[in-house]
Amino acid sequence: MFSEKNKPVNNSDLTKEQNKIAQGTVFKGSIESQGSFRIEGKVIGNITTPGKIVVGKTGYIEGEIDCENADFEGEFKGQLKVKSLLTLRATAKIEGDVFADKLSIEPGASFNATCSMKGAVKSFTENAKKERSA
Repeated sequence: MFSEKNKPVNNSDLTKEQNKIAQGTVFKGSIESQGSFRIEGKVIGNITTPGKIVVGKTGYIEGEIDCENADFEGEFKGQLKVKSLLTLRATAKIEGDVFADKLSIEPGASFNATCSMKGAVKSFTENAKKERSA
């Protein structure tokens, strides 16, 4: 009965958990979570997670995001750091600074941002160093 309380928490399973900010909800402040997020409401602040962030058509975020993957149908203003894949659907509106490894943009999306693609820059510099040393 009491032994379950003492079990260690497996953090790899927590990224499968999903947090939701529903339409009509306004959240102001910073959020740190091990789980993924679905945003249908409005967030003014920062979100940090090793999981995925999905912003629905009614979702709006203003601030900083640091996550593994992101999928946008709604709006974002600020600094967006995506370690892997950033997907912008046709209804997405992005403004600010974007850092991503991979970027997918559907026709119709608004992307008014400075963008740094980590993967391409890294491999280009490594290839340039190899050519210089040869």
